[in-house]
Amino acid sequence: MRKKLFVVIAIILIGVYTMNNLEANENANVKMVTNMGTIELELYADKAPITVENFLKYANDGFFDGTVFHRVINNFMIQGGGFTIEGVHKTDIYDPIQNEADNGLSNEVGTIAMARTNKPHSATSQFFINVKDNKFLDHTDKKSGWGYCVFGKVTKGMDIVDTIKIVPTQVNPKTGMQDWPVENIIIESVKIVK
Repeated sequence: MRKKLFVVIAIILIGVYTMNNLEANENANVKMVTNMGTIELELYADKAPITVENFLKYANDGFFDGTVFHRVINNFMIQGGGFTIEGVHKTDIYDPIQNEADNGLSNEVGTIAMARTNKPHSATSQFFINVKDNKFLDHTDKKSGWGYCVFGKVTKGMDIVDTIKIVPTQVNPKTGMQDWPVENIIIESVKIVK
């Protein structure tokens, strides 16, 4: 009797584990509400599972709510996910993640990718949306050209991205950061819709 019960429990646990892994590799859809409009994204968990999981954890924690697009460069990209309206750098909740830029995805117009420092495995919460094809940011090799990990694409609201990319910018008087929008572009919320 105990052996049968153990087998049944083992089968149930294996089933739950398998279902969780299948769900983890399903692409996710998120809605990013800004004070300029809504941007919808599909995130490619099948191509960048670590990166998507990290982004979704930050979204679920409400980390992005009230942050701004703090770096806007027309004909390049718009970057957000790490600074408040006041120019304060938010403390990251999670450790930096493994760079998955070798996933075959390219930094093409409308894609979302992880921002990072000069260290290849330093991405945390900050991301950027490419406003033109930036193939020079793609992975080339693991010694000198790690690249920037693309993990999704804008599916709706590219007109909002195109509006953001041309806003006037300045050197932020509080932080000294360049390319900071004169008028704050606030990320009000990032919610998972699927």
